[in-house]
Amino acid sequence: MTDQPFLTDVKTLRERARRHIEEGALTEGYGANRDNVVKILNEALATEIVCTLRYKSHYFRADGINANVAAQEFLEHADQEQQHADWLAERIVQLGGKPNFSPEGLLTRSHAEFVEGDTLRDMVVEDLVAERIAIDSYREIARYLGDQDPTSRRIIEEILAQEEEHADDMAGLLEGLDS
Repeated sequence: MTDQPFLTDVKTLRERARRHIEEGALTEGYGANRDNVVKILNEALATEIVCTLRYKSHYFRADGINANVAAQEFLEHADQEQQHADWLAERIVQLGGKPNFSPEGLLTRSHAEFVEGDTLRDMVVEDLVAERIAIDSYREIARYLGDQDPTSRRIIEEILAQEEEHADDMAGLLEGLDS
């Protein structure tokens, strides 16, 4: 512990708040490289869009004796992946960036792949693989952001927690299909 005060003096905080007001929520205390963070968040956005589309495809294409349970899980996950995309897009805008929703190059920006699968089991496997990719990717992003951008890190961590739940759900479905 140092003898330094916990908080910057109020006069300094007030002066800083008046500088660069066009930056909105981004104050001088923002420690990350904004361009890098926007690029990373746009890659995560592409990943979430690809996952939304893959889950939607699986929802509509699921068939067989176990299709109803799986299809409902696919639809729930598609909705949650879309929510993740919305959170990421909102944060990109807060950082002064532009969310990249362009379909051109979507798969090259995404960490996950779009693999449809031919059978219900194939679909579940592909969704599980994509979730595992997202989990490792988002863990790395959270570590990279660290204390430099705690807001973006918290968003990524919230998404990460749901991706882990999705992976557990897919692993459970796979187990049910294999038994």
